[in-house]
Amino acid sequence: MNPIATILFSTAALAASTAHSAEVELWRLDCGEIEVRDLSLFSDTYNHVGEKRTLTDSCYVIRHDRDYMLWDAGLPAALLGAKLDSKAVLAPTLARDIPTQLAEISLKPEQITRLGISHNHFDHVGQAASFPQATLMIGAADLAQFKADPLPFAVDPAFIKPWLDGGSKVDAISGDRDVFGDGTVTILSTPGHTPGETSLLVRLAETGPVVLSGDVAHFEEQFQNRGVPGFNSDRAETLASMERLTGIAKALDAILIVQHDAKDISKLPAFPTSAK
Repeated sequence: MNPIATILFSTAALAASTAHSAEVELWRLDCGEIEVRDLSLFSDTYNHVGEKRTLTDSCYVIRHDRDYMLWDAGLPAALLGAKLDSKAVLAPTLARDIPTQLAEISLKPEQITRLGISHNHFDHVGQAASFPQATLMIGAADLAQFKADPLPFAVDPAFIKPWLDGGSKVDAISGDRDVFGDGTVTILSTPGHTPGETSLLVRLAETGPVVLSGDVAHFEEQFQNRGVPGFNSDRAETLASMERLTGIAKALDAILIVQHDAKDISKLPAFPTSAK
């Protein structure tokens, strides 16, 4: 093939590849709830003293053409049907596990090829081991904490044993990551709650951009009052990440979903309906 023909062929191939726009679909799963008897634990500025609230524990499935990604893995399946401990400050329970919900949208656990984890706390990795075939995508700094001695708050290596043992693939992330290489799904670096905390930007054709917060904030009011949980790893980084997420939401006119805020459930369709 002569040089001119080669250039024309390459240009045509590039045009063909960019002409295809991946179909992206998003489902919100119920991955448990946590009854908080003292909401002031989540604010170092003395907000919410004496308040109680039930926090949602949400997970998400993203379809990118024929690839499926799970974002966060919720509370442990051992909490299925657990009665709320009336004496506990934080009382978690789980009504349905992830595989049961996946079956409602005709998905099998083995079809999940990527498992994106916002951070390493037990309420976000609890059912991760149900997906050992998936590549674990997690902030490198959070992955390192699973091997720390002593272990940080709410971190339990047992929940990601398939990956720590070396039998399953790990993608330790630093900075932002374009998951599928086409800008439709981007893991955002938003440290502060934990050193490797991340959030997720999903660009949907009909709904528009959606930002999933991880635990940058636990409820919407934190964006306004700048209260930070005392157990966060870095206060300044938390505030910077709050600024980043609200800035992205404003710039892209995106829907910002605070994953633990029950009021945010209505921002996306009720499961098993998806957002497209």
